[in-house]
Amino acid sequence: MLKAENLTKIYRSGEEEVLVFADLNFEIRAGELVALVGESGAGKTTLLHLLAALDTPTRGEVYFDGQKVSGFGEEERAAYRNRRVGYVWQMHYLLPEFSALENVMMPQVMGGSDFAAARTRAAEILGEVGLGGLARRRVGELSGGEQQRVALARALANRPTLLLADEPTGNLDHRTAIRVMELLGKLHQAHALTSVLATHNLELAKRAHRTLRLSDGKLTED
Repeated sequence: MLKAENLTKIYRSGEEEVLVFADLNFEIRAGELVALVGESGAGKTTLLHLLAALDTPTRGEVYFDGQKVSGFGEEERAAYRNRRVGYVWQMHYLLPEFSALENVMMPQVMGGSDFAAARTRAAEILGEVGLGGLARRRVGELSGGEQQRVALARALANRPTLLLADEPTGNLDHRTAIRVMELLGKLHQAHALTSVLATHNLELAKRAHRTLRLSDGKLTED
């Protein structure tokens, strides 16, 4: 499903260049759950952004189902991010003044769904993550673990085939992190996802089919 060829990212600040990683080559097959590990600052978030077409590589290419992501026009790029990719941010970026239901409806409405269909789907997926009874509660009133479940529901609202998650348990206590890890595994199977999870949590990494390690600008498989 995903393929990277000679993927390189360099940030420029004035005349200074900072190499994040260079010439990464890897493939992720449909249905795999892959953990991406590495020290803080190794470039895990940057790599996820490239896979999600939230950023562009300095050199190299990302392929999704055999299509060059860089070849997407503006509308195709937006549709790819909205429909094909579900993204869970490290800081979930939920809107605290809106309800859980409204937060999960939002990407659907932005993607063209009508309000009634978006509301039905949001209620359905919130029930699946165990928040059916809290759907109308404001996100700002929910616990950290509950907010992360809303973020997962939002990521899956448009039925993506690819789930990218950036430190999905990073801000949670141990017990809550285990529950979210278990939920991620169930959702991966139930929705026939291909998932890439960037994490420092070795327990979460052990649940993956494969582990890729990003270190010193290179990618290796553990």
